[in-house]
Amino acid sequence: MNWITNYVRPRINSIFSRRETPENLWQKCDECGTMLFHRELAANLNVCTNCGHHMPITPRERFKALFDSGIFTEVKVPEPLADPLQFRDQKKYPERMKAAQKQTGEKEAMLVATGEIGRTPIVAAAQDFSFMGGSMGMYVGNAIIAAAQEAVKLKRPLILFSAAGGARMQEGILSLMQMPRTTVAVQMLKEAGLPYIVVLTHPTTGGVTASYAMLGDVHIAEPNALICFAGPRVIEQTIREKLPEGFQRAEYLLDHGMLDRVTPRTKLRDELISITRLLLGLTPAIKGDLPSPDVVPGAEAKTPEAATRT
Repeated sequence: MNWITNYVRPRINSIFSRRETPENLWQKCDECGTMLFHRELAANLNVCTNCGHHMPITPRERFKALFDSGIFTEVKVPEPLADPLQFRDQKKYPERMKAAQKQTGEKEAMLVATGEIGRTPIVAAAQDFSFMGGSMGMYVGNAIIAAAQEAVKLKRPLILFSAAGGARMQEGILSLMQMPRTTVAVQMLKEAGLPYIVVLTHPTTGGVTASYAMLGDVHIAEPNALICFAGPRVIEQTIREKLPEGFQRAEYLLDHGMLDRVTPRTKLRDELISITRLLLGLTPAIKGDLPSPDVVPGAEAKTPEAATRT
């Protein structure tokens, strides 16, 4: 009886039982509700293949799609004070940081890298909204300064992808001080005569919009991105009036002269190559041109430590 119960029955059940489908194979579009296969979604840069809705994308995934052959070298960012205000709400600030680092696999809310797009050397910086809402703290300020200094040092343009809910409240006035600090960093690029291109993604709000996100030579936004200082709900409650349809969305701002272009993510790389080469006075990029000879296809992105060793 034990043999039948312990071996035969489980064996029969394993043969005829339904195979469970992993939960992460499909993702539902927040806009149209279509179920999207994860490989097709990733190949389309997290843009819904049915309605064109732009879903969140991490800086690392964005850089792999942006740079030639997905190869880039991370730029080292100076470490700020870990918990300058000893801030605590429901959790201690260091605990929130550890949780965000574990969830995203990243150290902080901004990634800075160097590489080539269309064989054009650039410096790029991108915010990660999944890391504490992409909030602007001292590290983000240090990252933008490091990106600007690297661009000036290498004489390359800087392309910045913004995505933030504003300043980081756990750092108080120190986070607000990043607004003038990053403005000075942008001025360094202006004085060096280097292009500064900003790509505003959903959402870009608060002090980020009031500083480095709106100081570019060219402003491009992804479709339907929310771009504002104070959100539409706050404004509506303050003035007690119904706001226009699509207020503070990318298309609305384009119509009112706040943006230069609204470009889908799948076409953004070609757009950035064209604009960057135009601002640098270079000839247009050749379609299908190969990466630089010194770039090895399939090589992994270098960390600052690895770059130092090489």
